[in-house]
Amino acid sequence: MKSIRIRTKIPGPESLRMAARKEKYVASPVGTLSPFYIAKGSGAVVEDVDGNQFLDFTGGWGCLVVGYSPPSLLKAAKEQMENYIHSDFTATPYEPWVKCAEMLVKRAPGRFEKQVIFFNGGAEAVENAVKIARGATGRRGVVVFEKAFHGRSLLTMTMTHRAMPYKHIYGTAPDVHRLPYPDAHFNRYGARDFERLLLNAISPEEAACVVIEPIQGEGGFNIPPKGFLEEIRRVTKKYGILFVADEVQSGFGRTGKFFAVENWNLVPDLIVLGKSIAAGFPLSAVVGNKKYFDKLPLGSIGSTFGGNPVALRASIEVMRIIDREKLLARAVKLGRIINRRFRKMMKKCPGIKEVRGIGSMQAIEFIKDEKTWQPDTQTCQKVIARALKNGVILAGAGLNRNVIRLLIPLVITDEQLNEGLDVVEEAVKFVSNRK
Repeated sequence: MKSIRIRTKIPGPESLRMAARKEKYVASPVGTLSPFYIAKGSGAVVEDVDGNQFLDFTGGWGCLVVGYSPPSLLKAAKEQMENYIHSDFTATPYEPWVKCAEMLVKRAPGRFEKQVIFFNGGAEAVENAVKIARGATGRRGVVVFEKAFHGRSLLTMTMTHRAMPYKHIYGTAPDVHRLPYPDAHFNRYGARDFERLLLNAISPEEAACVVIEPIQGEGGFNIPPKGFLEEIRRVTKKYGILFVADEVQSGFGRTGKFFAVENWNLVPDLIVLGKSIAAGFPLSAVVGNKKYFDKLPLGSIGSTFGGNPVALRASIEVMRIIDREKLLARAVKLGRIINRRFRKMMKKCPGIKEVRGIGSMQAIEFIKDEKTWQPDTQTCQKVIARALKNGVILAGAGLNRNVIRLLIPLVITDEQLNEGLDVVEEAVKFVSNRK
């Protein structure tokens, strides 16, 4: 039985009515990928207010590794809400905070004592990871990389590479230093050049932390070259700089490992988590070496709503679902299916020049000229639009918006995945033949 069901034009009449209300009442900088409005979701399927059904290959922008509305999670959240919805942990503490922290600590890599602090969203957690690094080292410098995305607060927006529509309009925070990201297509530097480039950018005595996404998300699902992350770890240890892994998008099982850094057997000083941590409830976390937390004054980090008890109960259930449904192994299997289909598409579409990814984090990149690696933004965006019209929601990526990335719920069935990939393949063929 097909999951995709298109009954009206997209958007349908009820979605159009809601869109008119949005234009009047919702702040204009808030855009939407989809022109329709969701009514309900289950697993990997979204139904809109006009009764159309779509496969969501964005997973709510990467927040739904366990899919929409898993029954056991709804039960846990409802039970928690019937007891109490909120109490600031620093006022009246509660067991879900301790339980969730315990579960994350037991999963995190590293043979040392670890602790966890919770926040509301990814940017807030990244910013607090920087605060922890600064407090623990007494230094101010933050080292980041080209193509990175770390958030949209003032500090994390500065850490994010894209100038428009962020830094150009809103300004920047101080003490952020950006290094080039290795890129085989432009013969960029190798792993062993990292130390030299770091020392050219900042004195080690000024550097509090190096913050890197193990797999770049918004930047285009870029995979670091062999030895690069390991070299960063070596150099940061050498100079007493904290290694911060931003796993807001790549964590919670999407790569086939619970933490993406486990694909390299790496042990960061701090790991930042968000998005899929609580299946859509606002929650994020910093997991790290206890000795760094111990250097901070009491009350110097925290958040009124960070670690909300309902969100924490949801996160606990997310981890149980991942274990119970063996979603780490599932991510690997899904990745093989997607990679195989993408490579098949690449043979039929000359514009697809690269397929890359780890586990279910798979992407295709559209390029006009392979010699100069000139991005083909137009083709990529037309494919996304065509797929959406035919029932699959796709996420773009890359500084030039020429990459399609998949952030599928890991609970998607093989039948649903192939149904959705059929739509993507048809869109690729249709757009390629129109060029």
